[in-house]
Amino acid sequence: MAFLALGSATVPVADAAGAGQTFGQRPLQQGMRGRDVRVLQDFLTRAGFRTSVDGQFGRGTARRVRSWERRARRRVDGRVSRPDARALRATVESSSAPAPAPAVAPADQATIGPDGLAIAPASAPPQVKAIIAAGNRIATKPYKYGGGHGRWEDSGYDCSGSLSYAFHGAGMLDVALDSTGFMSWGDAGKGQWVMIYAKGSHAYMVIAGIRYDTSGRASQGTRWQADMRSAAGYTVRHPRGL
Repeated sequence: MAFLALGSATVPVADAAGAGQTFGQRPLQQGMRGRDVRVLQDFLTRAGFRTSVDGQFGRGTARRVRSWERRARRRVDGRVSRPDARALRATVESSSAPAPAPAVAPADQATIGPDGLAIAPASAPPQVKAIIAAGNRIATKPYKYGGGHGRWEDSGYDCSGSLSYAFHGAGMLDVALDSTGFMSWGDAGKGQWVMIYAKGSHAYMVIAGIRYDTSGRASQGTRWQADMRSAAGYTVRHPRGL
């Protein structure tokens, strides 16, 4: 894997196999392979079209894509355009069953103001307050594939770019991570204040009892969400000491 330094972040440069591609950055079709193909296969399975997750866009994956296209009333050609990728992602995220909110003492519970920004509890450690403050700076910015990975100050941010920005703002991260990178960052399991949920196709966090997630921003206008989402299939991590 080659890397390219852009601004203060180092980001992966996709090789011919698309190993560094984020799902939706490029159109996908039969014969291609890469991490974004694995995400496509995972999304198809979660949308009800069971697909082997091997990163190879073969005939089986093409058949599942056509099946999804017919059900979604999109052009049936077995290819995944950027608009197709956005539609499939929205379908998967809207079908996720909510998970119960983690138990947080009332004094330790963050709140979300009418402006969509989070208010840290007075009892939170300085680092938690710094993460929330940094998250607030981009909470209402649009979703953008690959946003936050080429430069810290961007016009929009994807899921892992949003988390990276928040942790960078708290002085905890110097290089933007993708969702796969968050699967091994920090310590395993739930933290007292911060819980990171990550898998190859998505990443979000719960901090002081509220969710910071690109899912829901389009309808709520902010990355901060009071409700929870399904954590099935996610690896759970937390920053050391938090």
